[in-house]
Amino acid sequence: MAGNGERHEYRMEELARKAGITVRTLRFYRERKLIHPPRREGRIAWYDDTHLARLRTISALLERGHTLSGIAELAEAFDHGRDVGELLGLGAPSEETPVRLTPEALADVFGDQATPENLSAALELGYLGTDGGEIVHVSRRLLDVSAALVREGIPLADVLAAARRVREHAEALAEVFADMMTAHRRTPEDAQRLRPLAKSVVEAELSLALDRRLLGDQRS
Repeated sequence: MAGNGERHEYRMEELARKAGITVRTLRFYRERKLIHPPRREGRIAWYDDTHLARLRTISALLERGHTLSGIAELAEAFDHGRDVGELLGLGAPSEETPVRLTPEALADVFGDQATPENLSAALELGYLGTDGGEIVHVSRRLLDVSAALVREGIPLADVLAAARRVREHAEALAEVFADMMTAHRRTPEDAQRLRPLAKSVVEAELSLALDRRLLGDQRS
């Protein structure tokens, strides 16, 4: 059954078929509260694309050896997570490009590091959000860098822990430049024009700091 726009609804048998599971398994997931209750129309239960996306997430994680208990914790985190509009700020200017991912694709990016614990941490950090039945990463650059670090052998949990620390420093740096703009009574248009200069200062200082830290470690 098609609803408004792109929204689709399915009866239980059709949803199970699309998700590649049995009706019995679907009932079990519903009893475990791994999916939301369906919409009722008389005696008919209607499921939608959000249910289908959740079921595909469950299947992708189960294939990678995760337990239903861990997946249930992740499902709860998604249910209480923010949508992508909240994460980015509706109407706010951004140079970052959000990435829409299927649950399978997200699991494939990080392999066995795509644990419920790590995905929950990414939700808490604000890297992941939801948009209806889709999972959205708020930044293509951050997704690519995180994946590259994992490929280099750094556990995703450590990447996310480092991201929390970087976030704190980034907020402080943004405050420095915002205060400077306010002190000199710059308009929002001025601030956007000067934004690349602020980024250049931070990048150069970070480069110098890495030189001091890494070269210093080599000399010691």
